[in-house]
Amino acid sequence: MKHAGGSPYPLDSYYTATAPLPEERPALTGALDVDVAIIGGGYTGLSAALHLAKAGKTVVVLEANRVGWGASGRNGGQIHSGQRQEPEWFEARYNRAMSQRFFKMGEDAKQLVHSLIQHYKIDCDLKPGVIQAVHKQRYVTDFQDQVALLNDHYDHPVSWLDQEETANRLGTNAYFGAIFDPTAGHLHPLKFALGLAEAALSEGAAIYENTPVQEISDWNNPTLTTPGGTVRADKVLVCGNGYVGGLIPKVDARVMPINNFIAATRPLTEAENPLPGDECASDSRFVVNYWRMSADKRLLFGGGENYSSKFPKNIEAFVRKPLLEIYPQFKDVEIEYAWGGTLAVTVHRVPFIQKLNDHVFAAAGFSGQGVTLAPMAGQILAEAALGQPERLKLYADLPLPPFPGGSLLRSTTLALAMGWYALRDRI
Repeated sequence: MKHAGGSPYPLDSYYTATAPLPEERPALTGALDVDVAIIGGGYTGLSAALHLAKAGKTVVVLEANRVGWGASGRNGGQIHSGQRQEPEWFEARYNRAMSQRFFKMGEDAKQLVHSLIQHYKIDCDLKPGVIQAVHKQRYVTDFQDQVALLNDHYDHPVSWLDQEETANRLGTNAYFGAIFDPTAGHLHPLKFALGLAEAALSEGAAIYENTPVQEISDWNNPTLTTPGGTVRADKVLVCGNGYVGGLIPKVDARVMPINNFIAATRPLTEAENPLPGDECASDSRFVVNYWRMSADKRLLFGGGENYSSKFPKNIEAFVRKPLLEIYPQFKDVEIEYAWGGTLAVTVHRVPFIQKLNDHVFAAAGFSGQGVTLAPMAGQILAEAALGQPERLKLYADLPLPPFPGGSLLRSTTLALAMGWYALRDRI
């Protein structure tokens, strides 16, 4: 799988082991002239390519490794409703009408995921249902209030699960209640990414793998330089999320890469299965735990983060610790895969989706909700490149401050802040 200059799919990932990996696509050689050049072959870039090619534009995707190699092929696979920030956050800072508009955009994003899967017949183990569990008694009232808010003012059919029902649904007594969202769900993320790539190709886009972009020169007449060639484009879309550090300072200042980790157990028996309804789950911790059952009945559990350039030496042990806090009965259950990946967050957890000048646009910082929001972000960038910037402007007009400390100190600052929130999770 490895190609000079690129990297293979993570070999310790359950997703790599169970997805129909395509043959490597060639790296770019020579010079191209296209309408739109897209940096990054994940959900955002592939969705943008698909929508632009469908609109008749000549489009090229430049991926530094393999399609879906980054967060798009490594994540927890959860499809959430709304935005990464809760409606209460938007209401407190803006107003209910603004909050409702952004929540509706999140719902449109969720519908886009479903429609892409259906229209392009993407086989990615799509299943319904998300349970958000409350890990502290004092949070219960706030979460119950959120159920009422979503039902009464957002026309969103979530329901409250009491402590007993939560225990029955999740197979653990670790929680005090939960919100159940039947309209959300989960999927196999790498299969979804590979399906989007095939969909983009079917619409006429071109994809080059093992083709990192080293420089964007002359932003008013953009040319992208790669190890083997160049691309001249009228529009450039930067869609690398946590993997484009150093390319654009404005993005670097506002989008912070962090690492997250997942483990997959051996296949569980029916008696061992903690999720009899086959929903996925997450909890109310700031450093969130999330889990679901795979199509072949493994428990896929994500937990723990770090903020350095290196992964833990023993990812299995790193993830097993939060896993056993919730499911002590799995102390001796074998973990057969354990892997990590890099996502990206913003200070406010609202995605960075902006026009950088008349020719260059960027989207990143999905803060753990990229399965839902990144394909829509690609669609929004495509619209902007086609001269329809209305949805992009909604995001761009939200104040999105840079991380304190600049590029040199932001990791340290974030680690200190996250450590404080992790302490709050425990007390």
